[in-house]
This record gives sequence, structure tokens and C-alpha cells, in this order.
Amino acid sequence: MSELSNAIEEYVALRRSLGSKLRGVDSALRNFAAFAEHEGAGHVTVEVALRWAQQTTGNERSTAAARLRMVRGFARWRQVTDPRTEVPPRDLLPARYHRKRPYLYTDDEIRQLVVAAHRLPSPTGLRGLTVATIVGLLAVTGMRVSEAVALDRADVDLDDGVLSIRQSKFRKSRLVAVHQSTRQVLLDYAATVDRLFPRRATAAAFFVAEHGSRVSQWAVGYSFAKVSGQIGLRAPIRGHRYGHGPRLHDLRHRFAAQTLVTWYRAGIDVERELPRLVTYLGHAHVNETYWYLEAVPELLELATQRLLDRRTEGES
Repeated sequence: MSELSNAIEEYVALRRSLGSKLRGVDSALRNFAAFAEHEGAGHVTVEVALRWAQQTTGNERSTAAARLRMVRGFARWRQVTDPRTEVPPRDLLPARYHRKRPYLYTDDEIRQLVVAAHRLPSPTGLRGLTVATIVGLLAVTGMRVSEAVALDRADVDLDDGVLSIRQSKFRKSRLVAVHQSTRQVLLDYAATVDRLFPRRATAAAFFVAEHGSRVSQWAVGYSFAKVSGQIGLRAPIRGHRYGHGPRLHDLRHRFAAQTLVTWYRAGIDVERELPRLVTYLGHAHVNETYWYLEAVPELLELATQRLLDRRTEGES
């Protein structure tokens, strides 16, 4: 292991001992160390850090800026013990993060995703069933994929059709009621798992992988990318097996946007009902839900028309 790699491991260990979770930062810095070593650099230089940061899968400046900030944090710490270290200037890659516009899946695309997921090869057929069930659940509830894979059997009330989401994002917990048709799909899934693993503990994960352990978010995302490519939602990109395209998280965006569109079209008082949707989705603030008005053109048009109608009624 190179001197730079050793320093990064020491930095990561120190940050974690101070309470930092460093999600993704540790692996990124290790990747940077490998890149620097390949370039023949034994210490951090601005030039090497910049070239590494700009080696992103897309052209988004915000991604490159985030990668450079990771190196900058390490470099500031490393410079104390290695004066050769160059700290990248704070404004070298200025970028403001912009939320990606959501992709709104059609009903037919969701059906195709579920069908393709069922066809994923595995010895028991459980891989395809698990991915298909999760995709369908996200589409009809707007849950986060992290919330779905974190569900335990005790969190899924199959009698009343209620899911308990515990300590999710922002440490919020909530109850998610599901339709009878969704409840039946979950019942069928649980029966299949029980048949394959009859001795599983009752406190075990609800969604499981091929060998009965909790399925990981990464595994679901990987399988989703694969089936997305199979049905034409992801165009292949050189160097990236399954390319880029609509994300699994966009199923959540679709649910939220579709709910709001339905309310506007039905003439429902959206401002009064919005707190219910905020709670159902587990948003920290109503502004997160209002974001869809900016991201989805049809929603903005409907909201604007609603405002104009109210003004017309007030004048008459």
C-alpha cells in the first residue's frame, strides 16, 4: 500500500472515530489514491486532483465539484504532516447542485419493468420475484428503495395492509397503507419465501435475496438497471454495462407527481390535502413536495390554472 493510501486510511479512521459516517467518501478517496498512484503522484497535487474529479460518468459539474471537495478535505488534513500536499482552491470547480428533473414512468413502462424483473435468472426464481415485487411496491406507494429493503417481517401487517417505516430518512417513522391488490401481492411473496425458507426467524427481513438473507439496496439497483436496459429505458454507454437512464428513485417521484396531478384534475383542494401527502411520503418539509410543481411542467400548468380560476371566481 502506498504512502498516500495509508494516509487516506488513517484519515478515514480518524473521521469515523469523531462520528462521521463518510458515506461514499472513503471509497472515493481510495479510488483517488489508486488514480494518483497510476499517475505517478506520491502526494496530492491540484492538477491530479482536478483530473480525477472530472473523471465522472457524466458531464455534471456538480458531481466533479463534490469529488474535488472530498480530496480538498483530505488534503487540508494531510498538509499538516506532508508539506508537499497541495490543497485545491475552494472555488476551483464552483457548482450549485440542481435536483434532476424526475422521469415519470408510464403505466406500460412499469408493467414492462415488472415483467422483465420476473425473468431475471436465479436457481430458485426468488431474485426475479423479489425485484419485481419491490419495483411494484415502490410504484404504488412512493416509498424509498432503502425503506423497502429495510422492512422486517414484523413491519409488514398483512392482515390490515399497513407497512411500518421505522427511522427512515431524517429519522422519521410513519405508517404506509397499501391497496388490497398490493396486500395480496405481498401475501403471495411472503408465502413463497416461507416455502423456500421454512425455518426463517419471524424477525427476519421481509425482502430476501437468493440465499434467504436481506436483499441489499445495491443488488436491487443493479437488477433494476439491467431490466431497464432490456426494455429500452437505458441506452448503452461505452464503459458502462447498463448505461444511464431513469432511476429507481424516479418511481417515488412518479407516485408523488401522479397523486398531485390527480388531485388538481379532480378539483381537490391541494393546499389542504398536501400535508397528508407530505406525511405519507416521509418528507421533512412541505417544500420538498412543492418542488414537484417546478419539476413537472403539467403540475405547474394545473396549479397556475387553479390560481387563475380562483381569481376569476373572486372577481365575478
